[in-house]
Amino acid sequence: MFFCEVVKFLVIRFSSIGDIVLTTPVLRNLKQQLEGAEIHFLTKKQYYPVVKANPYIDLTWVLDRNLPQLLNKLKYEHFDYIIDLHNNIRSRKVKTSLGMLAFTFKKLNWEKWLMVNFKINKLPGLHIVDRYMETLSVFDVKNDGLGLDYFIPEKEEVSVVDLPEGYQKGYIAFVIGAQHSTKKMPAEKIAEICAKLQLPVILLGGPEDKETADEIMSKSQVFSANKNNLVSNSCGKYSINQSASLVRQARVVISHDTGLMHIAAAFKKKIISVWGNTIPEFGMYPYHPDPDSKIFEVENLKCRPCTKIGFSKCPKKHFDCMNKQDVEAIVKLARDMF
Repeated sequence: MFFCEVVKFLVIRFSSIGDIVLTTPVLRNLKQQLEGAEIHFLTKKQYYPVVKANPYIDLTWVLDRNLPQLLNKLKYEHFDYIIDLHNNIRSRKVKTSLGMLAFTFKKLNWEKWLMVNFKINKLPGLHIVDRYMETLSVFDVKNDGLGLDYFIPEKEEVSVVDLPEGYQKGYIAFVIGAQHSTKKMPAEKIAEICAKLQLPVILLGGPEDKETADEIMSKSQVFSANKNNLVSNSCGKYSINQSASLVRQARVVISHDTGLMHIAAAFKKKIISVWGNTIPEFGMYPYHPDPDSKIFEVENLKCRPCTKIGFSKCPKKHFDCMNKQDVEAIVKLARDMF
């Protein structure tokens, strides 16, 4: 009998939902291509649901405030290598404490700063997934080109038959949330799209988006010629995995630059991604979604990108990157996709 030597990896990505989903090709390719690879994943406690059903992870470690206590536990694991896909102060503390060979994702802070402040584009033109994969080059692990993964625990699947009758034959999932306001279309703009679609729409987001979703539902009735148009507020009603289940079963997904957009890409959905202050050139656009997917952005704005992440409000006060989005084109494409 032959025994394969175990090679233990600690892969680090603390946050957030989308960024963690974007690490899944690293986990899959490392597990499948390197014989004996044992994959441990380190993330924040609140993001554990995103990876808990991932079959390529042997053990998930969660950070819940007490980093020194966690480090003491990790030391007993005697990892062979660290793959640091976060590259921040906390991940550097982990690497320093454990003291083994680490391969670290290179951030593009300087290049992004040039783009934001001077609109000088020195970005490499690579998706962040492909840059994540570069950390595995020494192990001769290649990108299999299969895109992202997302695994939903069976108990968190949402059955279409449990949805209202009007949604059971198909619906559009509209992801209205995002971490920063300048990544989100105004509620009135979303309401106009929902009304003109004249198709069943499920609004998805967190509890913090519920009030906005109520506003969208109300305004969509005003815009709509059909007062019975179907717009449902699911914000805050479902867990992240239940929301992922609704995304997986949607015919079309309309989304801002946010976590559920990347989950939709993992399911190869038809995605209409709507971009505000951030730009796809930063390398975070949908990775290998359905080929009919399309990015909507207002091009040739001198103020865009105004930041690499986002603001609570438009620094120029006009918010042209969202206010000038082509509603009619979004509606037409979504209806054609449906």
